[in-house]
Amino acid sequence: MGEERMGDCWSYTKDQFDNLEKHTQWGIEYLEKYTKFVKERSEIETSYAKQIRNLSKKYQPKKNSREEEESKYTFCRAFLTTLNELNDYAGQHEVIAENLTSQIISELSRYLAELKAERKGHFHDGRKAQQHVESSWKQLESSKRRFERDCKEADRAQQYFEKMDADINVTKADVEKARQQAQMRHQMAADSKSDYSAYLQKFNQEQNEHYFTVIPNIFQKLQEMEEKRIERIGVCMKTFADVDRQVLPIVGKCLDGMTKAAEAIEPKTDSQQVVESYKSGFEPPGDVEFEDYGQAMKRTASDTSLSRETKEKPVSKSKGKLWPFIKNKNKGSGPEDFSHLPPEQRRKKLQGKLDDLNKDIQKEMDQRDALTKMKDVYVKNPQMGDPASVDPRLSEIGQNIEKLQFEVQKFEGWLAEVEERMPSKSDTHRRSGLYETQNSTTVSNNCAQDRESPDGSYTEEQNSETQVKANINPVPNTNPVPTSTTPEFDDEFDDEETLPTIGTCKALYPFEGHNEGTIAVAEGELLYVIEEDKGDGWTRVRRNEEEEGYVPTSYVEVFLETNAKGAMTYI
Repeated sequence: MGEERMGDCWSYTKDQFDNLEKHTQWGIEYLEKYTKFVKERSEIETSYAKQIRNLSKKYQPKKNSREEEESKYTFCRAFLTTLNELNDYAGQHEVIAENLTSQIISELSRYLAELKAERKGHFHDGRKAQQHVESSWKQLESSKRRFERDCKEADRAQQYFEKMDADINVTKADVEKARQQAQMRHQMAADSKSDYSAYLQKFNQEQNEHYFTVIPNIFQKLQEMEEKRIERIGVCMKTFADVDRQVLPIVGKCLDGMTKAAEAIEPKTDSQQVVESYKSGFEPPGDVEFEDYGQAMKRTASDTSLSRETKEKPVSKSKGKLWPFIKNKNKGSGPEDFSHLPPEQRRKKLQGKLDDLNKDIQKEMDQRDALTKMKDVYVKNPQMGDPASVDPRLSEIGQNIEKLQFEVQKFEGWLAEVEERMPSKSDTHRRSGLYETQNSTTVSNNCAQDRESPDGSYTEEQNSETQVKANINPVPNTNPVPTSTTPEFDDEFDDEETLPTIGTCKALYPFEGHNEGTIAVAEGELLYVIEEDKGDGWTRVRRNEEEEGYVPTSYVEVFLETNAKGAMTYI
């Protein structure tokens, strides 16, 4: 019965250890699962922050592009603020990922290693204690079996002695031998009994200590370990929420910044910016005069002489377009002096270029001042450096300043030219009238408004470069037919018409003039101006009676005669 009860206890204890081992292993796996969950959440936050940053970067204004012009509009600035706030918003998600990693994932990973080692130690101690009490029990059973065997042997020896002693046929020596054998067996039985009693006492003590001290202590440690694990999961879950809560104030500020940026949008200001950006500075065209073609039926012989008015009116029809709706065919970057732009836009571009050049000059001057001070220090303290080592850089900076100052003078000249040509509101009507008068008395219409420059910026009408022939004694035409092209004349007058000189010009730069209609000039060459720039960036010049053509306006310095100047500016 005792053995069976002992076996049941051991089996129950072993089952308890197995159950606890399974439960604690499940607890560790659950903690690992939660750690994996937090790690995946951190990866999601990192990926989300990266995508938000890429989105913000993708829509940021690019340098050296039209998007730089967008900064002057309030709604564009609001969108830029939104992108910047969104970038900061992404930074907060990165903070969440970093805090999750440092405060939860790293801590749980370290704690899991400690927990596994602690659990392994507790179950090792339990198995060791179980093995020890089982070993003590085996020793007790062995001493008990030996005591039982010795007792049986002593009884058999005693019975044999008594039998030999009662037999009269047995010699006295045999009886004595049997008696000694019985005494030896009794002594062995007494020794076995003593050993069995000692082992029994020892086992009972160890068993009592095992079930009342060792095993309860191990179970207590396992319970404390499990409680710590559960408590650690609770702390991590609280930290999981706190990590999000800590960034909420900054996230709120980011959202507030987006809201303020949206509220700062001013539609009227933006629409006014559009007006300022595209204001051309051109005057509205004057009234169109009535052209009485019936006059040709009553003209005298003197009226048949070729007049500039008669020849120019058909050409002027090409200039009668409504200027706000004319499409600019120049899609490129345009010449250096921005002559392809309307006056107001050209003035703004030139002013902006001057501001940039002045900033560059100031930067170079600052560098020159700094190097000059450094050179003075080297002169006073030669051990700090060689003063001559600074001279090459100072010379280079001086050359850069000279180049920049030359550029400033060039752009200032263009700016003064634009400001001189731009009409004021008070003389709009007067300038319109002057244009009508000059349009009928000059020969500037030989080059039409829509002519094509050598770079393909404009289209040229056929009558701009044709030879005009007139009849000295024409026969009056009794049935004139109005046409939109150059009138027909008799072939008797073969002299080519020569445009009058309206000024002179000096070539500032060499121009090769490979394209048809252009003329090559050398730097510093003096030429005659026969047609002023009509807004397309080209000026018509003459070298002699046989050589004439177009040169870029920005390549020459024009000196117009006072009685010849006043050509109208077109879009």
